[in-house]
Amino acid sequence: MHSRQALPALTLGAIGVVFGDIGTSPLYALKEIFNGHHPIPVTPENILGILSMIFWSIIVLVTIKYVAIIMRADNKGEGGSLALLALVTERAKNSGMTWMITVLGIFAAALFYGDSMITPASSVLSAVEGLELVTPALKPYVVPITLVVLTGLFFIQKRGTSAVGMFFGPVMIGWFAVLGILGTLEIAKNPSVLLALNPIYAIDFILSHTGLAFLALGSVVLAVTGGEALYTDMGHFGRLPIRLAWFGFVMPALVLNYFGQGALLLHEPASIQNPFFHLGPDWALIPMLILATLATVIASQAVISGAFSVARQSVQMGFLPRMLIVHTSGKEQGQIYVPFTNWTLYLAVVALVIGFKNSSNLAAAYGIAVTGTMLIDTILVAFVMALMWRWSKLTVALVAGSLLIVDIAFFSANAIKIPEGGWFPIAMALVSFTVLTTWRLGRRLVSDEMTKQSIPMDDFLMAIDDVHRVNGTAVFMTGSKEGVPAALLHNLKHNQVLHERVALVTVQTTDTPYVNELDRMYLHHMGKGFLRLVIRYGFMEDPDIPRALEHCDRFGESFDIMETTFYLSRETIVPTFTRKIAPWRARLFGLMSKNATSATEFFKIPTNRVVELGTQLVI
Repeated sequence: MHSRQALPALTLGAIGVVFGDIGTSPLYALKEIFNGHHPIPVTPENILGILSMIFWSIIVLVTIKYVAIIMRADNKGEGGSLALLALVTERAKNSGMTWMITVLGIFAAALFYGDSMITPASSVLSAVEGLELVTPALKPYVVPITLVVLTGLFFIQKRGTSAVGMFFGPVMIGWFAVLGILGTLEIAKNPSVLLALNPIYAIDFILSHTGLAFLALGSVVLAVTGGEALYTDMGHFGRLPIRLAWFGFVMPALVLNYFGQGALLLHEPASIQNPFFHLGPDWALIPMLILATLATVIASQAVISGAFSVARQSVQMGFLPRMLIVHTSGKEQGQIYVPFTNWTLYLAVVALVIGFKNSSNLAAAYGIAVTGTMLIDTILVAFVMALMWRWSKLTVALVAGSLLIVDIAFFSANAIKIPEGGWFPIAMALVSFTVLTTWRLGRRLVSDEMTKQSIPMDDFLMAIDDVHRVNGTAVFMTGSKEGVPAALLHNLKHNQVLHERVALVTVQTTDTPYVNELDRMYLHHMGKGFLRLVIRYGFMEDPDIPRALEHCDRFGESFDIMETTFYLSRETIVPTFTRKIAPWRARLFGLMSKNATSATEFFKIPTNRVVELGTQLVI
């Protein structure tokens, strides 16, 4: 629970990080609706109808769905698709629906990777496109300048966000203030635009122009992209600061700006070329361009940081192989840098900017990832309503069913844009989904194979009375809490000795983000100098075995790391034809396993204390 004294700072931080994506939507949302792939005639009736649809989409999808409902479904303070998956899976273990829930959660995480590629490309490109209003002669430089900005952004990731983060809050406060002021000034010139707050205008537009309204939904969703970030980033700032920032500052600024753009279009339909930049006076164009670029960089930063967080969660929950995770702050555990994820995203973003060339083309690719994630979140939170909150079936059907209808409508409207660019996030999501599920399946098959090769611990202990024992402690890392580790058998076979004390250490990842220190370890004395030690970590924590061993004194055991030898088993995967896994997936798993970060580095074990023993496994 965050203290009251920290509330202002947390609220400021939330404005700087959480709302960057949704906060930059006014740059392109209305422009795309009236001037995109499925343009809508710029008439007063259509303008009021679209504004009403935007306003009520923000109310229903962001305010009601995420802020009021889904943010209640936290996993010990953490949010996001994988946190929600862990929460629901824990409650649905005996319901027979675990497989379906797991698939949905993994696919939501996979869609997020697609979204994290499109957001930086789309938002920065839309800001830099303002150069075309300065002079059309600058149009050829839009893509190169965008690539320079994005390259700089990805190159500074390794330095961490703590230094840059100090400026996020003030810049975004300035951004939202400008949004609100520009919108208010334009509304004052044409206050009749506020009639669109009445949902009747949205309903009338939908009934009168059903086909147009359906096509418009595919672009209206751009106004709510980033709404899911409120839930994803909840663990960093807490529920209350995010809600205060949304209701007290962000939502009013966004609504004022959209209605300001609408008021401008009512008396200057020609400004649809770029209504956002036309809102301000001519002298303000360059300052607005600079501020917009800064805001989109911050929005991109938030999404990239989110991708790092999802990558770490995926590793800890067994969906990805071990990879290098660098902590960029000594104070904030959440500030991490994942090199592989960073450069994969960078290459994808560069390819998107070069391939799609403008923000309008990218808008077609944008909506499908967001609406897909929102749809899955609704399904998962329906399970939370039923299994955790114990809502009645009728209440769940009414609330979740209503949200589901809205989500399906938005997803369907974006699905027709698959040939125009929507195929990209789907393709990226399918690739990510295949990688995540292949690794999870492969690890399960490896675990089954190692269990087959293992022998019961009791039989082993009975057979070692005549084995020579040497001084010191040996730690054998093993993924199973049962049987004898393969590395131990190999060591005994080749060296024919055992240390006087042998610890079999298993690391487990829980369904919660963090584990209480008192629940961190379980130690069992098996006799003859053998210990079974289980160390538990949450899916937001990084394993540190030497540090964990330092806390074994409460069990009456102490470990001197410089007198301890760690034995690790490095498995060589031999893919074969089997019904359990397709040959191409077996080869993919073998490749991933080969390139995984070493257990030594991942578990923070001193390299000069490690002995690795090879094990060949056929799957």
